Amino acid sequence: MPWRETKDPYKIWLSEIILQQTRVAQGMPYYEKFLLHFPTVFDLASADEREVLRLWQGLGYYSRARNMHYTARQVVNEYNGTFPGTAAQLLKLKGLGNYTAAAIAAFSFNERVAAIDGNVYRVMSRIFGIQSDMLSNEGKKEFALLAAKLVPADDPATYNQAMIEFGALQCVPVSPACHICPFTDICFALAHNMQNQLPVKIKKLKVKHRYLNYLVIRSGEKLAMKERGAKDIWQGLYDFHLAESKETINDPEELLGAVFPIDLLQNGRLEVVPKVYTHILTHQRLQVRFWWLEISGDKTIDLPAGLTFYTKDQIETLPKPILIDTFLKEEKYL
Repeated sequence: MPWRETKDPYKIWLSEIILQQTRVAQGMPYYEKFLLHFPTVFDLASADEREVLRLWQGLGYYSRARNMHYTARQVVNEYNGTFPGTAAQLLKLKGLGNYTAAAIAAFSFNERVAAIDGNVYRVMSRIFGIQSDMLSNEGKKEFALLAAKLVPADDPATYNQAMIEFGALQCVPVSPACHICPFTDICFALAHNMQNQLPVKIKKLKVKHRYLNYLVIRSGEKLAMKERGAKDIWQGLYDFHLAESKETINDPEELLGAVFPIDLLQNGRLEVVPKVYTHILTHQRLQVRFWWLEISGDKTIDLPAGLTFYTKDQIETLPKPILIDTFLKEEKYL
């Protein structure tokens, strides 16, 4: 992995942000793409947010991209483009939690600090028999105290990388290869047959079900789109006129009125897309239906607030949720 072959804090930071909630195989092309477009933190800081979001398209958790862009500007404006050299200082940057700050500090500056990600939690809990909930405040403190004692003074960077890689490749969540593990003599989980019970993770995610109905207004080759605002998913990305319902809608009559304006529908032909899309986020499960509204001839219409017509070339460059991009490609628009 290229970010393991460098001490450059910008590259290590970039990789850590991309790999939050993302597998290495998926994240690698994005890492390479971002470095190609923004080879230094100065390049990223001076970029337009729309371009950053467009390059991020498909990775999800878009707040990571916005925070990353903000942090790049913070590093340039407040630190003259030089990343702080300690985990404590790095924690002052937006979007950096304990793990990311520690990882950059250890890998770039060889600070004696423990970078504890999910892999490290799993290794420590199994070897040392820690049965506290890793998501609880008490559990995090217990893991942190032990982890700090384990970090060697002479080479924290290699140690932290080794712990992370050991959890990712050897002490895996399901069916770890205990028969070839170097810690068989001291592993609590192996001795007590508790590999499947450790680490303890009690907190359950509450998944919210949402039903979205998109009105795709088309005039010739142009589509009406809008930028999504704050306080919901996909902030800063572009989608269509949206109506949210309490269940899947099959009859457009149920969406008439303020949501799908009647005067707008009278100027075009409404056609439902047969496919109902399912899109799964961490805390939300979306059932999404699309409706094409083809505007007749050269009629001039008043679009709902926030919507603007964009050409196909413009839409190509707009940052969009992967759901919207998939829909447009399946409909042979892009």
